[in-house]
Amino acid sequence: MNILGSLQPSTWSASSWSRATTSVRLLLAILLSAAFFTSPVLAQTRAETLRQVSGKTINSLDPTKIGATRESLGFSVNVYDRLITFGRREVPTGFAYDYNDVRGEIAESYAVSPDGKTITIKLRADAKFHDGSPITAKDVKWSMDRAVTAESLSRNQMKTGSMTSAEQFRVVDDLTFEVTLDRADGLAVPNLATHLAPIFNSKLALQHATDADPWAVEWLATNTAASGAYMVESFVPGEKVILKRNDNWKSRPAGSQLPYFKQIIFQTVPEAATRANLIERGDADISIDLRPNDILSLEQRGKLSVASIPQYNTFTGLAFNTQMAPFDNAGVRRAIAFAIPYEDMLQGAIAGRAGPLFGATWKGSPIDAGFPQPLPFQTDLGKAKALLAKAGFPDGLSTTLSYNIASADRSDPMAALIKESLGKIGVDITINKLPDAQMSESLAEKSLPFLIARSSANFPRTDYFFRIFLQGESRWNYPSWSNSEIDDLIAAARFEPDKAKYDERARKLIALVTKEAPMIFLWQPNQDAVMSPDVSGFTYWYHRQVDYRGMQRN
Repeated sequence: MNILGSLQPSTWSASSWSRATTSVRLLLAILLSAAFFTSPVLAQTRAETLRQVSGKTINSLDPTKIGATRESLGFSVNVYDRLITFGRREVPTGFAYDYNDVRGEIAESYAVSPDGKTITIKLRADAKFHDGSPITAKDVKWSMDRAVTAESLSRNQMKTGSMTSAEQFRVVDDLTFEVTLDRADGLAVPNLATHLAPIFNSKLALQHATDADPWAVEWLATNTAASGAYMVESFVPGEKVILKRNDNWKSRPAGSQLPYFKQIIFQTVPEAATRANLIERGDADISIDLRPNDILSLEQRGKLSVASIPQYNTFTGLAFNTQMAPFDNAGVRRAIAFAIPYEDMLQGAIAGRAGPLFGATWKGSPIDAGFPQPLPFQTDLGKAKALLAKAGFPDGLSTTLSYNIASADRSDPMAALIKESLGKIGVDITINKLPDAQMSESLAEKSLPFLIARSSANFPRTDYFFRIFLQGESRWNYPSWSNSEIDDLIAAARFEPDKAKYDERARKLIALVTKEAPMIFLWQPNQDAVMSPDVSGFTYWYHRQVDYRGMQRN
């Protein structure tokens, strides 16, 4: 068949040719997809196969490898077990992980000593790696030593739970492992539950270690030494991964069955329109990175299921450079906070698919000690203009608003609305779109006065969030905020075992960030999982990727 028919490319404009090329790619993707799923072998198991299409890529099978994509990190929870994990709770359109419900995975049980300095972990006696060998405390010791010693993403993460040295980990016996801390740290146990604390088959990994690479970093990037619910059957970096169910998986919750799906296919499909089309046609089962407008269209046609769950450990916000005039003036920052068109932006940029972080009514100090949470800012141009004059700028000011061009689909409408609204109080905004590399460099150099920021924290814990985004020299401290009172409160909260005292300090942190306004928190975007209507069980996790273990076909 001649796909292009009688079209004559030589007479087309560049834009016409680009549109046609995209159309051909779309058609080819659909044809290949249809051929793939109607092959005799796969057709027999289609009901037990889940296919995810993503615009992103999996570039490493080791979630701790520096440079691993977020997709690699999240994907790994299906392949690797951890000592412990978080439970999940039901929400209106699916499930969300429950930070306050910590349970065993490889661990049968764990106990924290009364002084909080010793964590004793008992392993499941029947837990086995994919090759059939038993999981022992020696494997756990090697894995945790690797986490705090190797050049990896794990090392900095483990520091947040006061785990920094291999000397803190001890094998008591084959099924007992011990962690010791210099002082009680409320983040030590949660850190053992993250994707950055996987347990490796040390005997297998060491067969591929070298003097130059004692932790088998290179081998584990393209191979696994795991025990999880799924085994890697095929891996083409940047393109596709195929998993098969581990029918001998023992680390599942007590009383639960094996995962429903016997096979998982993760495939990179760059064009968002193609991903949407594949889902709608039934040639793919799930995508978590479709465009808001595509999701709305699919919802309106009523052919698909959408789990739309606020990402409660994330934020989208506006950061001021508090070390640069005029934003070294808290009065200016607060003035602009009351001139932001919050609702218009929420609808125009993200089609309302988010949990707002504005519009709270409390004054002084919040009732809730959790963060991020809605702060008492809303659009009030009269108040904004008065605050700007009081701050010493009765005639307004000029500045630039910067953002990553890769986020233009959402940031462009945000920036246009901000420019229009701030113009009404005399603040002239120049929009500055930067390529990814330049944006990263500018964040490291702290050279941007005003920017759109998006990020997430592994744990929805107030002091942890402040440590990452509102303290220190890290690039993640977007506003370059330095406040000695904040530093003291964070340090005290981190090691405070008493919940009432912790909550008191957390509320003070939130009151201070409201008073000083180094950053304007806008919303927590939903994670929209668009699925075939017969697929259910999607869970929102802190890593913002798909956990196949709890999903099923109805």
